[in-house]
Amino acid sequence: MIVTRFAPSPTGRLHLGHAFSVVLGHARARESGGEFRLRIEDLDPTRCRPEFVDGIHEDLQWLGLDWDGPVLVQSQRSATYGHALGQLRGRGLVYPCFCTRADIASALEAPHGPAGSHYLGTCRGLPDDPARRAAEPHSWRLDASKAVDLVGLPSWTEDDGRKFESDTGDFDDAILARKDAPAAYHLACVVDDAARGVNLVVRAADLRSSTPIQRLLQQLLDLPEPQYLHHSLIAHADGRRLAKRDRAPTVAAMRAEGVDGRALGRDLLAGKLPLGFAFLDA
Repeated sequence: MIVTRFAPSPTGRLHLGHAFSVVLGHARARESGGEFRLRIEDLDPTRCRPEFVDGIHEDLQWLGLDWDGPVLVQSQRSATYGHALGQLRGRGLVYPCFCTRADIASALEAPHGPAGSHYLGTCRGLPDDPARRAAEPHSWRLDASKAVDLVGLPSWTEDDGRKFESDTGDFDDAILARKDAPAAYHLACVVDDAARGVNLVVRAADLRSSTPIQRLLQQLLDLPEPQYLHHSLIAHADGRRLAKRDRAPTVAAMRAEGVDGRALGRDLLAGKLPLGFAFLDA
């Protein structure tokens, strides 16, 4: 039985790319007699807003989609994420990071600093200082090198049968718990997928780069391995990607213009896009 999920962040209204992703995930679940879950990824207290949560429900209902079980809300699961982080702390696989964004940017821009955007491990190897942790804001980072040494380089299988192998360049010391939140994206994602029995992760191709670190965390936490379906992105016809920050045309605006939501969903599954949009290769 296929179990899929849609996991939007309530930081704006959904756009056409979200609509494609959710109708595809819903269809894959329903075609198999499986289940489709809804998760609200609202861990960012500075950007998430309740009215956008309401908007997600409205948009999905307009598209004619339903979901199984209660909606999982990440902001209500601090203890669960804390337990997972505690497992990794107990094995010495994470460390507190006191760096600010300015600190990291400055290190990367140093004349003899390395090329690229990876975190340089400034706080890795610092002696544990409970007093400092109590006094200073800090995140928790995965010691990626130590983690890979422990479980090896992860791989995964896509829904179309393709096999992907990760390499050491895919890994950074990712933040697993933010200074202002009990978890960050990667940790919360794998914990929640396992908790809801998700065995097919349907998401856009631009998130394929998140898969190596998430597979690594699944191995470290002894969580089930799902399959992945990384689908094509939808862009403007001129190639510009859809993004909330760029005020991409929203599903709500299409509804206000009289578009039939169920018909739109069927067209998206058939590969038919409204005028002015195009698929990008996955």
